[in-house]
Formats: sequence, structure tokens, C-alpha cells
Amino acid sequence: MEFVQVIQFRSSNVDAMRKLGDEYEAAIGSDNKARRALITEDRDNPGTYFQLVFFDSYEEAMANSNHPATQKIAEGMGKLADGEPTFYNLNVIEDRKL
Repeated sequence: MEFVQVIQFRSSNVDAMRKLGDEYEAAIGSDNKARRALITEDRDNPGTYFQLVFFDSYEEAMANSNHPATQKIAEGMGKLADGEPTFYNLNVIEDRKL
């Protein structure tokens, strides 16, 4: 079953967060299990961001989460975020192409 992990965080330095993402992609290389990642900003609450990461399965997401490169980016994000991030782990029930 497809799986999406959503990470909600606040930050005043999203450019540094995006740079971390670039460094992460280089560090994890071909071990990356994610298919797609989005960073979005809440229009009604500037400075509040949601990162959506798409996986083929929960198991692949957990393998990705346990990778040392993922642990390192999590530490870096923790330093740049304003407060603790909130994680949502979502099983995809339906995906319609419209």
C-alpha cells in the first residue's frame, strides 16, 4: 500500500531547510526509498511548512527513516525549526488522477 509521511514544522529559514534537502539527496544516493517530496507553505500561516514524502509502502518509509543520512537531516532540521515538528503517517487509500 502506498504511504505518505507529512512533516509539519515552523521555520524562519526555509532556504536553509531546502539546502539540507539537497545535501540529504546527495548523502543517501541510491538508498533513497522516497518517490517524491514536496515542501509547501501554509498560505494562512506564513512560516508554517508541510513536507510531504511519498513512498511505495510503509516498510520502505521506515527503512528510509532508519538510514543514517535520514537521521542526520533530522538533526539538522531540528536545529533550523522553530519548535518540534509534527509527523503524520498516512496510508494512501485512493489516488485519483484528475
